[in-house]
Amino acid sequence: MSFYEWYDVIIVPFSNKQICEKYHKEEIQMANRIILNETSYHGKGAIEHIPAEAAKRGYKKALIVTDADLVKFHVVNKITNLLDTNGLAYEVFDQTVPNPTIAVVKAGVEAYKNAEADYIIAIGGGSPIDTAKAIGIIITNPEHADVLSLEGDPGTRNPSAPIFAIPTTSGTAAEVTINYVITDEENHRKFVCVDAHDIPVVAFVDSDMMMSMPKSLAAATGMDALTHAIEGYITKGAWELTDMFHLKAIEIIGRSLRASVAGDAKAREDMALAQYVAGMGFSNVGLGLVHGMAHPLSARYNAPHGVACATLLPTILKYNADYTGEKYRDIAKALGVENVDAMNLEEARVAAVEAVAQLGKDVGIPQTIAELGVKEEDIPALAKDAFADVCTGGNPRETNAEEIVSLYQSLL
Repeated sequence: MSFYEWYDVIIVPFSNKQICEKYHKEEIQMANRIILNETSYHGKGAIEHIPAEAAKRGYKKALIVTDADLVKFHVVNKITNLLDTNGLAYEVFDQTVPNPTIAVVKAGVEAYKNAEADYIIAIGGGSPIDTAKAIGIIITNPEHADVLSLEGDPGTRNPSAPIFAIPTTSGTAAEVTINYVITDEENHRKFVCVDAHDIPVVAFVDSDMMMSMPKSLAAATGMDALTHAIEGYITKGAWELTDMFHLKAIEIIGRSLRASVAGDAKAREDMALAQYVAGMGFSNVGLGLVHGMAHPLSARYNAPHGVACATLLPTILKYNADYTGEKYRDIAKALGVENVDAMNLEEARVAAVEAVAQLGKDVGIPQTIAELGVKEEDIPALAKDAFADVCTGGNPRETNAEEIVSLYQSLL
């Protein structure tokens, strides 16, 4: 019986030895489980529902978790103006950083306590929302105040402090996932936390909050969403319900990402939906080697996560192709490749990889990891971290550190 058949909380590809041993002690009958937000609002004007949601839940004071740029460019004002108009109290914690660190999480916990808040409003991309999740979990589970003990499945006892999540990028889907990623700066590594207790209670997916994204960020986060959808579709834990989410997300991204990067308002609204739909899937079945290899790149070189994923994606798709059955044919169709049904399986697989690669080129994704600052002498350490990453275990093809070294080297 595989690990996916013993893990009863969600199906997620853990490679962490302690976690596997925990669940191996008592095999549990397989059941597919879906965990989503209690409530979510979508489309222009979604944020207008924030005051009513806070009031009906009896919340008194929010800690707004965001970053300094979103404050500087008045994106956060769209929310604080709503709160002010409705007489809702808040304080702002704007110290989050790309690839959020343990130190930032600890500072956020203190800010929450000092504010005497009773809920969190997370505004931003994956970094502020991930930071908010870690803060919220520690507030209600103080035994994890070291942050490091949240890695993998921490077995928390209590749900997070309530979180309202408001994404400002179209990629991470952090507002609907039970995952978050923290950087351990001391050891130059990222670690993934997977906890059903951390999911935001309400998500407000408002495309107006995403219109200020520069083209490069729209491209990076959009390709991250595509990576989520594709890896979620081919991961070991995939099943029919999540396949539905992932294929629809791939379809929307394929027709919308180029226009979204160009600044088209309708395309940005479509991408806001696509990244959320992808999150509905992958959060519940896990990812694969692209994310496993991308995390060390962000940890060591501070490479934007979406850029790292997008740079790796075509190469890893080629690596996995023979282990995916007919799924690449489905991916090619979803991306709009013509006459896919007339192709043999090998041709369909090539077409899918080429369509993904072309989309990345069209939106300006780097084609080599050298462009991200990777040095050849670092590759063995990168490969070691990638092989140990929690996402790698979900890859459809079994791998090892030596093969990961070769994959990195092929991308220099």
